[in-house]
Amino acid sequence: MNLHIVALFKFNESDLMEAVELFQNLVKETRKEEGCLQYDLIEDKDNKGTFFLIELWETVEHHNRHNGQDHLLNFRRDAARILESSIQVYKGFRIY
Repeated sequence: MNLHIVALFKFNESDLMEAVELFQNLVKETRKEEGCLQYDLIEDKDNKGTFFLIELWETVEHHNRHNGQDHLLNFRRDAARILESSIQVYKGFRIY
């Protein structure tokens, strides 16, 4: 069963360029992973510094493997110092 994820990030406005650079590498590398069906970065149109990652994984197991990848671990480490607030992550399965 496919796993859908929406992750919400809020960055300080002064760090937006760095945040986008971090995301670019994360998205590029994640899209190469087995089981990654969608991995898109969306910027909120009304709230500067707010981003969404829209993810679709073939299975939960594929996502679990993603969680141990160096590019994700490096992103988490580097983004932590410029995040305005904690990351919010929502995971679920398609109902209809």
